[in-house]
Amino acid sequence: MDMLWSGWGDPAKAAPLPETVTGLLRDLLGVKPRTAGPVALRDIAVPEPRLEPAARQALSAAVGGEEHIRTDAETRIRHTRGKSTPDLLRIREGEVDDVPAAVVLPADHDEVLAVLRACAEHALPVVPFGGGTSVVGGLAPVRRSPFIALDLRRMDQLLALDPVSRTATLQPGLRAPEAEALLAEHGFTLGHFPQSYEWATIGGFAATRSSGQASAGYGRFDEMVLGLTLATPEGTIDTGRAPRSAAGPDLRQLLLGSEGAFGVITSVTVRIRPVPGARVYEGWRFASFEEGATALRRLAQDGPRPTVLRLSDETETLIGLAQPDAIGADGSGLQPAGCMAITGYEGTDEDTSHRRERAAAVLRECGGTSLGGEPGQRWAHGRYSAPYLRDALLDAGAFAETLETATFWSRVPELYASVRDALTTTLTDAGTPPLIMCHISHTYENGASLYFTVVSAQGEDPVAHWERAKHAANEAILGAGGTISHHHGVGVDHRDWYVREAGPLGIEALRAVKRRLDPAGVLSPGVLLPLD
Repeated sequence: MDMLWSGWGDPAKAAPLPETVTGLLRDLLGVKPRTAGPVALRDIAVPEPRLEPAARQALSAAVGGEEHIRTDAETRIRHTRGKSTPDLLRIREGEVDDVPAAVVLPADHDEVLAVLRACAEHALPVVPFGGGTSVVGGLAPVRRSPFIALDLRRMDQLLALDPVSRTATLQPGLRAPEAEALLAEHGFTLGHFPQSYEWATIGGFAATRSSGQASAGYGRFDEMVLGLTLATPEGTIDTGRAPRSAAGPDLRQLLLGSEGAFGVITSVTVRIRPVPGARVYEGWRFASFEEGATALRRLAQDGPRPTVLRLSDETETLIGLAQPDAIGADGSGLQPAGCMAITGYEGTDEDTSHRRERAAAVLRECGGTSLGGEPGQRWAHGRYSAPYLRDALLDAGAFAETLETATFWSRVPELYASVRDALTTTLTDAGTPPLIMCHISHTYENGASLYFTVVSAQGEDPVAHWERAKHAANEAILGAGGTISHHHGVGVDHRDWYVREAGPLGIEALRAVKRRLDPAGVLSPGVLLPLD
């Protein structure tokens, strides 16, 4: 099943906003209802595919026939850009200026190699396409002459499982739910559950350094990766002979997060864990974001560490975004004052019970009040619903987008305030005062990630409107010592700030790697790294 072409996920799960929420949008933010819905898919005018006959013949030979090359309008539209709010606004208006010329579907590593060599020979840009969930402009190359989308959906197998070492080797086109189902047949789980879980793929997780909602317990995806195979126009790189090594720099870390700019990941060997016998989620309330952040830091640094550990600020708690499925459910659309924290524990019954009791003592000592299991269960039930809520907000005439960053604990207050102030000032000056919500979504011994959600009226030109606000937020992130991306990746949208974060010499080193692996410059041009 493909995602909704003009929004997120399964069209059957889409739902309109409750009237209480549309009333708040109107009264608080001045949001005006849209006068028309998205353009119909059948009405989008798509340019004819501009593939040279020789290039098409080479691609056909690479993937075993024309049936694995698709140039029909609908398939190409469904592979146009990703799922950021600007992406959706543009596709809803029928803008397809960066539609791929063709979608190519390889079946294995050798076919990917052959496709990349054909693209290099014919100077044809190629962009890997997994679940299509990028929100940072990672699926449209800057060089928009005819390019192909390399759809990896046929590469969807569990290649190997080692129950003794607790490792599994997975192909990149496996969507996360299918990967979990295959592992569960053997009694294991990956434990990686990002908000994009229902649609994102294993290859995408590796290519963007994804982080899941249970990262406090299972770790980030890059921490799970023990080995990977990369196909490039120049050949193959295999990494991961042992779980850890002192044999030079770790090539795995160079390839993780490379976003298709160095090559195409064709298999990933990951650490797996036994399926937990118990899963318990709870809610806690703190008087302030500062107080709640202190409690999370205590748990992250001194333990016990829950499997899930999140904290919503006062605004996000008030609106109810910590539990998206419950927004507007009580008829008021607003929650009590304070900050909502969600803690979750997965493992054996004994381990889960022990960590809960010890963590509860720390949370109470830090000023937390237990809300019991209901808020945690509501969060768990709606943990993948927020993107659907964003679609409903767009339908109602509002603008809704997210951004995220991370820093060390001592800098969290400054980073939080700086980004909020930048967004508030820019959008208010533009005549669309925003509602800004934030939560701590991932915690570490030394720092944490901040995840912001911004809602406002759309303005006359919503895409340009957001670009100005996003620019101001990115400047605030770097100015306050944050990283430009904790788990969404770089793509095109964050590239210029990534260049500043990495520094001139660092970027030149990465460019040297790209030139060696991709001398023709066909791999995701302009994604991650500026064009030469």
